[in-house]
Amino acid sequence: MLSVFEIVAVLLVLTAAFSWFNYVVLRLPNTIGLLVMALASSLLLVGLEVAFPQAAFFHEMSLQVRRIDFTEAVLQVMLGYLLFAGALQVDVSELRDRKVIVGTMASLGLFISTLAVGTMFWLAAQAIGAPISILWSLVFGALISPTDPVAVLSTLKEVNVPHRLQMDMSGESLFNDGVGVALFTVLLAAASAGEGSFGFGKLAAVIFREAAGGGALGLIAGFIAYRAMRHVDEYTIEVLISLAIATGTYALATRLEVSGPIAVVVAGVILGSRGAEVAMSRRTQRYMFGFWQLVDDMLNSVLFLLIGLEVLVLQFDSSLLPLALAAVPIVLLGRFIAVAIPIRVLSARCGFDRGTVPMLTWGGVRGGISIALVLSIPEDALRQPLAAATYMVAIFTIVVQGMSLAWLARRLGVGSAQ
Repeated sequence: MLSVFEIVAVLLVLTAAFSWFNYVVLRLPNTIGLLVMALASSLLLVGLEVAFPQAAFFHEMSLQVRRIDFTEAVLQVMLGYLLFAGALQVDVSELRDRKVIVGTMASLGLFISTLAVGTMFWLAAQAIGAPISILWSLVFGALISPTDPVAVLSTLKEVNVPHRLQMDMSGESLFNDGVGVALFTVLLAAASAGEGSFGFGKLAAVIFREAAGGGALGLIAGFIAYRAMRHVDEYTIEVLISLAIATGTYALATRLEVSGPIAVVVAGVILGSRGAEVAMSRRTQRYMFGFWQLVDDMLNSVLFLLIGLEVLVLQFDSSLLPLALAAVPIVLLGRFIAVAIPIRVLSARCGFDRGTVPMLTWGGVRGGISIALVLSIPEDALRQPLAAATYMVAIFTIVVQGMSLAWLARRLGVGSAQ
């Protein structure tokens, strides 16, 4: 049995080897290449395990991968650092100009998507004959509706789009996770306890506490870091402060039961804008942003490798394939509805670039967060059909939508590949 250190070592070696092979041979975007190779390796391992059931080696390898707690690795370890790294790059002046659309998409758009996807998924389940209730369908709608900031920001690195549209896409993905996780938590508790336990008042109270509390904590943490950095001019200390803020803020938010994702995003935005402008020298800025860019790239690579390997844990049943396939167009349609309605309502107040609706719809990539949430559902519940649908949607959005977003941008005349 491998130790935790040995598992981490194997993951890093695989990430480095796959990244090298992708760069030299496949020439795909790094994260997509890692996902494709990890997925192929997982399917090959499954095939070898079936073909050679007496070979303990293949079975042991599968067991080692299944030992990895994907939910804890993503939600408790990686997510805070990835969100903080992404938030550091946000231009606060552009975010201020787009705050209405970003806030609306991250809240109202998320609710619309959850309701639309959940309803259509329930209807599809009834048509196929799958025993999934409306509440469990809404649980699926909640976990699949937040756009994954890791996947979205990774995809945007490959596409050159106008700054305003880029802010709409990245801003929404950074802020909708806290609301999405809170909504998922309440709906999961209601679905597990039965329909009689569901209440909109409780839902609103939990989401308000998570969002407002996370935002307030992020403001305090960002201000403390900013004030501390003003008194020093040593990049090693200032980078250490940023690392402490990202880690401590997320950990404290979890303890206080407020949104950790929102807290680290707010702290990161403050540090990356006001902190960089006033409290950091040019040398510190170079080391600070270089360090977090490296953290972002490394954790991104490991995360997408894990997504590909996670197929060993999901244990698909072929009878679930029709519902999993149906989930892809359902999520796309739900995303279109959730994008089109807020933009229609806000079109008179907020300016939008040409092609905003199709770009936001097709650029709504899902990834590790949705998979982590679905794997947090108890095994004796309806985790298997929901996991199959979630994994199918995540793979489709990352590979198909992620690789074709640059083509769509050029087709719409709003950008080009970088």
